Amino acid sequence: MSKKHYIPKPVFDTLDEVEQLYKTVESANKPLQPVKQWLVHCLNLSATEFPNYLPKDYLHVLRFLYNYRGSKDTFSSYRRELERLLQWSWFIREKSVLKLKRQDIEAFIEFCIKPYKRWISLKKSTRFQMVNGEKVPHPDWRPFEARLSKQDNKAGNTATKDDYQVSQAGIKAIFAILSSFYNYLMQDEITLMNPVALIRQKSKFIRKEATQPVIRRLSEKQWNTIMSIARNRANRNKDYERDIFILSCLYGMYLRISELITNEQWAPTMGDFIQDNDKNWWFKTVSKGNKARQIAVSDAMLTALKHYRTEYLELPPYPSPNERTPLIGHKKNPSQPITSDYTIRLLVQSYFDAASEILANQGDELEANNLKSATVHWLRHTGISEDVKHRPREHVRDDAGHSSSAITDRYIDVELKARAKSAKEKIISQDDKE
Repeated sequence: MSKKHYIPKPVFDTLDEVEQLYKTVESANKPLQPVKQWLVHCLNLSATEFPNYLPKDYLHVLRFLYNYRGSKDTFSSYRRELERLLQWSWFIREKSVLKLKRQDIEAFIEFCIKPYKRWISLKKSTRFQMVNGEKVPHPDWRPFEARLSKQDNKAGNTATKDDYQVSQAGIKAIFAILSSFYNYLMQDEITLMNPVALIRQKSKFIRKEATQPVIRRLSEKQWNTIMSIARNRANRNKDYERDIFILSCLYGMYLRISELITNEQWAPTMGDFIQDNDKNWWFKTVSKGNKARQIAVSDAMLTALKHYRTEYLELPPYPSPNERTPLIGHKKNPSQPITSDYTIRLLVQSYFDAASEILANQGDELEANNLKSATVHWLRHTGISEDVKHRPREHVRDDAGHSSSAITDRYIDVELKARAKSAKEKIISQDDKE
């Protein structure tokens, strides 16, 4: 079956649809039959073009993905990489994923680094669409997507397929996910070996970092400008106390957007602020990997909370035990929790844009331009970086939900600053002394 010019079509839908398909397959007398019907529907292949290993491969991946239904983000990451593997194995290598060797996996990694252009899209597309009441693969979907930086997008530049690239973190994720999949197959005695583990020179693909990675964060001037804008607005209109509270949560408690809004694994409420017997305040949340943690709440954070509650929500200054008021509600209806991260991203971006404009007008083009690349997650990085200068790293580690102090250590840049300062004193020639 020669499919060198084949344009991939999606074979895995949303988490809900995958769960439903899994249940259908597992309840069938012949599990491969509904799988084959689904693949024929998705891939639009005739019987003569349909190798018998496709349904078997798909069934193993389906069962593997079902194990990760507890986390939407993890499921999406695993679905993305394993769908790419299936498409490549079936239509490029023309063999079952169960038959792939070390050399095949290496070839697949190289393909992910430089895929065929017809496998690359220029925009994010849904996997399936409704046509005449039936779900069919979306013609614009591709396994890979070319993206521009945030700054290039704002400048009005248009992505081309030559702009596609995979980051070092992306390559590491491919290795980790494929290795997890093949370990699963080995544990179920479906395969005898993990071909990913047999790759001895992963350094061919993963570059070793010689220095500490740079943490992307805001400067003190950028952050102060943002908060000054928010406070000036709140002084004129109390509705902006909500903005101050959101910014304070992201910076002062290092919250991720997923910890600020209501989603499948977490619905934050005012009752998650709790006071202990020593009158200390804490905030309970659920972070990545469905891990619960408690964050020590600062006096400044309590002030933002009090203003938000009294000035905007018209509630008592501090939450009562088990209070069910949403942590962040819709602007027009505070009793309805926010469920979309886009709302938070849009709000924070508006402050980035306003601060960038002010800094540019003040003649600080460098600060203004750097702010144009900032994302919401930078607020978490900034808060951690500032706190680790003054607080014990173990305290910051636990508040941030880091799995080890080594992760927190990445935010300590005192040595980097000293190194940069000493470098400024180096000379190249004797003329530099004059």
